[in-house]
Amino acid sequence: MTPQQALPGGSVPGAAQGVGGASGPVARDMAALEPLKTVKSRWPAIIGGVLTLAMIVGLGQELLGRGLVGLSHSVPTNPLFYIVFVGLYMALPIGDYIIFRRLWGIPISGMAALIRKRIANEVAFSYSGEAYFYAWARANAKMVAAPFGAVKDVGILSAIAGNAITLLMIGLALPVGRELLTPEQLRLVWGSIAIVMATSLPFLIFSRRVFSLDRKTLWWVFMVHCTRLIANSLLVALAWHYGMPSVSLGMWLFLSAARLLVSRLPLVPNKDLLFANFAILLIGQDQELSELIAFTAALTLLVHVVLIAGFGVAALVRKVRA
Repeated sequence: MTPQQALPGGSVPGAAQGVGGASGPVARDMAALEPLKTVKSRWPAIIGGVLTLAMIVGLGQELLGRGLVGLSHSVPTNPLFYIVFVGLYMALPIGDYIIFRRLWGIPISGMAALIRKRIANEVAFSYSGEAYFYAWARANAKMVAAPFGAVKDVGILSAIAGNAITLLMIGLALPVGRELLTPEQLRLVWGSIAIVMATSLPFLIFSRRVFSLDRKTLWWVFMVHCTRLIANSLLVALAWHYGMPSVSLGMWLFLSAARLLVSRLPLVPNKDLLFANFAILLIGQDQELSELIAFTAALTLLVHVVLIAGFGVAALVRKVRA
């Protein structure tokens, strides 16, 4: 029997009543479903808005806390410092863009979402940037079909790559710097090494259940993260060298490795203070070094503020034009 023979006159059940002609119970059921559909379609925008607000609050707390006081200190005069600083600031978003360009083919406009991802992770709370980027990807569902697996895998691999580079730095730095550490600090370092290894092992052991991407892609993403971390350390060393040229680039490279190491040790309290003390022990010039570190941190915060304000203005202009 053909569909046209299903009912007298060749009609098909429901075919005579399209969306516009629905009536009775069917129409009421469809109307009841519309609010749920609206909420489901808008939740990425809602999450994105909430996390954007969290970024603004986080930046406000930073301004009221440390603020931009570091900008009042001696300012590096070498323009190469600022050129390298731009590369240092953009290293993380560019690394993420390379990854998601291959995974999803995102356009260059996706860089704005990746910069917001970095800012959220630094000024809001841990992994809020990944949540923001996931919401952005869902809002661009025409481009990205199933973003959760990729965002999850890339975030986990970033942490594993950071842990791997940290263990590598420990292997290189500990024989040289162990004499500069107190017995208590040395115990904290060994305890941190155990935690770093313990947090990575489950993901490696149960990788087939944890990861969504294929093994070849996972290795590629891991290598991009490792390259980005190494480049970040080199750029930090270059920036500080141009800020304090009296200290050799080799010494800054060693201190950059120590900075990466200290920043990822979970049991070490007051990481910034520990790194500053370690650096002062090695190179002296405590006031000049402290001012350079403070200036770099304040300049990063200033760029965060300018970019968040710029993104907000751009979004407002788009709404007005629409």
